[in-house]
Amino acid sequence: MTSQLPVNLDEALASFDDVYSPRIVATMNDYDVRIAHTLGAHMWHSHQDTDEFFMVLDGEFHIDLRQADGSETAVHLTKGDIYVVPRGTEHRPSSPGGSILMFEPSGTLTTGDADIDELPEHIDSTSGHEL
Repeated sequence: MTSQLPVNLDEALASFDDVYSPRIVATMNDYDVRIAHTLGAHMWHSHQDTDEFFMVLDGEFHIDLRQADGSETAVHLTKGDIYVVPRGTEHRPSSPGGSILMFEPSGTLTTGDADIDELPEHIDSTSGHEL
């Protein structure tokens, strides 16, 4: 078992500029704790096998949700807010600028089941990068 050193989230966020390209700051059990900068719209996607936990560390973060009947709702979050997108729910994050913390099972792709052939340049389809 490897010992982990403390991580200062402000320093970790200052170490990279990429948006929607999460960095893994810790691992617990089979979950990654990830941080990311956010700006602009992500893409519609879902995660069939897992819920997705978001906590806003700075700025604003919005999540459009598409229900099974095709109707859409939006969740608007600010610093300190958390929200869990239920597994299988199609969603599209967006932000006028900010940073988030996420808990996801290790190996979960940021783009879920989306068609990454049409991946916008500012989105990184990854299971997280080492800090």
